[in-house]
Amino acid sequence: MTAFRRLSLYHRPGCHLCDEMLEAVEMLCHGRNVVVEVVDIDRDAGLSAKYGRDIPVLTTGDTELCRHRLDVDRLREWLSSI
Repeated sequence: MTAFRRLSLYHRPGCHLCDEMLEAVEMLCHGRNVVVEVVDIDRDAGLSAKYGRDIPVLTTGDTELCRHRLDVDRLREWLSSI
């Protein structure tokens, strides 16, 4: 059984930056054992208060990989470590 690594993308529906980051992350992770969990911050008052308009945010566990724009180098570095 293959273990999957998880990325979480904190976003808000209708956010064009969020959509762009999701598309790029999915392309970079294609064919790898990575699951991208899309988290709608508006469905959780705590997350909405924490992030507000400060989205999108890409994390792995408790580690933030990038905010607002995709840091391709940081994501590639993370992908090479798995």
